[in-house]
Amino acid sequence: MSYAVKNLAQGNRELIAFRIGDQEFCVNIMSVREIRGWTPATPLPHSPHYVMGVINLRGAVLPIIDLASRLAMKPAEPTPRHVIIVAQVRSKVVGLLVDAVSDILTVTDDNIQPTPEISSDLERQYARGILAIEKRMICLIELAGLFSEPESEAA
Repeated sequence: MSYAVKNLAQGNRELIAFRIGDQEFCVNIMSVREIRGWTPATPLPHSPHYVMGVINLRGAVLPIIDLASRLAMKPAEPTPRHVIIVAQVRSKVVGLLVDAVSDILTVTDDNIQPTPEISSDLERQYARGILAIEKRMICLIELAGLFSEPESEAA
């Protein structure tokens, strides 16, 4: 792994960068519990199109989300090279299927460019900004923006 390192001072944040197809994304490292290899999921009937199914993670049932499909990209065809990012999204723990984890980035708020105005409403829900690092364009994702909160919809 390569690192884009800055001094760890107040205002810096660490992000995990990963690939889906030929695009790069990142999420706050504080929401990531672990990164593990691909494990085939048991499908669930009547689940959303982006839910691949569930796996057993040390006795807990973990839903596996095809992040490519959730981001309206071509659905993943998992291979042993794919990885699952186990992440905390609000009060739930989910597995996010991605092609590969590429970096741990340490950035400041100054490194994060605003999401372009031409983005759709869905993109603005989850895209918190763009990082331009080492000739790479990396989209910063807010995981809570990707998934609706059933409790808030009922209120």
